[in-house]
Amino acid sequence: MGRNRALPALVVAGAAVVLVATTVAVIAQAPGLTAKEQLGKLIFFDENLSLNENQSCATCHDPLAGWTGSHVAINAHGSVYEGSIPGAFGDRKPPSSAYATFAPVFHLERAGNEFLFVGGNFWDGRATGETLGSPAAEQAKGPFLNPVEQALPDAASLVTKVCNSDYGDLFKQVWGAEVCDPANVATAYDNIGYSVAAFEGSAESNAFTSKFDLSRRGLAKLTQQEQRGFALFNGKGGCKACHPGNGPQAIFTDFTFDNLGLPKNPENPIYTRDPDFIDPGLGGYLAHRPEYAADYADANMGKHKVPTLRNVGKWDLVLGPEVKAFGHNGYFKTLEGIVHFYNTRDVLAVCPGDYTEAQALAAHCWPAPEVADNLNTDELGDLGLSADEEAAIVAFLKTLSDGYR
Repeated sequence: MGRNRALPALVVAGAAVVLVATTVAVIAQAPGLTAKEQLGKLIFFDENLSLNENQSCATCHDPLAGWTGSHVAINAHGSVYEGSIPGAFGDRKPPSSAYATFAPVFHLERAGNEFLFVGGNFWDGRATGETLGSPAAEQAKGPFLNPVEQALPDAASLVTKVCNSDYGDLFKQVWGAEVCDPANVATAYDNIGYSVAAFEGSAESNAFTSKFDLSRRGLAKLTQQEQRGFALFNGKGGCKACHPGNGPQAIFTDFTFDNLGLPKNPENPIYTRDPDFIDPGLGGYLAHRPEYAADYADANMGKHKVPTLRNVGKWDLVLGPEVKAFGHNGYFKTLEGIVHFYNTRDVLAVCPGDYTEAQALAAHCWPAPEVADNLNTDELGDLGLSADEEAAIVAFLKTLSDGYR
């Protein structure tokens, strides 16, 4: 399964108080945003744009946690966030919304002797960008009407809320006075997506202000351990194969899809509804695309989008104890754990049950993959890294957090 990776480098109540405080502070800081970006920001942080007026985009994409979920108790367990309707859960953890605007429109690309799917947003790539020309804009539209997220009944309800909001005049200023006419609901719904994508593509979201970035500009210096980690990242660790870090604005993803062999997260709430649930990832999406289903769906079962590594270690002390979740299902709770998994997945014994990350690390084993087919066995699993080398890679990953001073 060799791959040429030279591809485009282009629940919750406890968190509510913190999130509200965060939201007020963040919205107040809008230097240099265009009118469209400011509009997108107001939409992004508006909890009123949900059925019970209790959930915004920022609920699952908090800037203080690197634009992903910031609720410690949720991250420590199932990692899936409750929607506006109590008891409504999806089946994946929220990815980072930062740097998502760099993803190209979903397409199939030849890489050596293989064909790889590239681009799109969401873990399974289903926000393709094929309709709006922007995967980020199409992704931004989805949660508003998703019954396990913001749960609004239809696009008209969303448009009405935006048009009647405190920033309704700004919406009309950006998109034209007629945007709120009832006959223009479909266009207005698209424009809401474009607005959020504009904010997500702004310098406030895609900041490029990490220690790594500043070191490239001669404004900071990586420690010896961090430098060693970067060398391992590009060399023995093989990380750059999927997370290229070259160029002045490296995104640290090649926008492709992989099955890393992650174990299922036994605390994912999906199992209370469906004990036999298996996440098919990209393959599940392709199975619903007639032009791809027969030739590509099975070969992509279990694959999920390669995420950016930017902000992967970001955590603000305002949020309290640092507990993040990693992987499409949030199985991993520590960078140390997931790096050790990359290094030893195919070396350690298989755990006898559905162990959590902490249990697996203590027992020196890994649970079986959630999806055993289509595993990437070329670029991870038996890397031969020492404990010191793993620690160096983790140290380097922590230099990718924006807001370095």
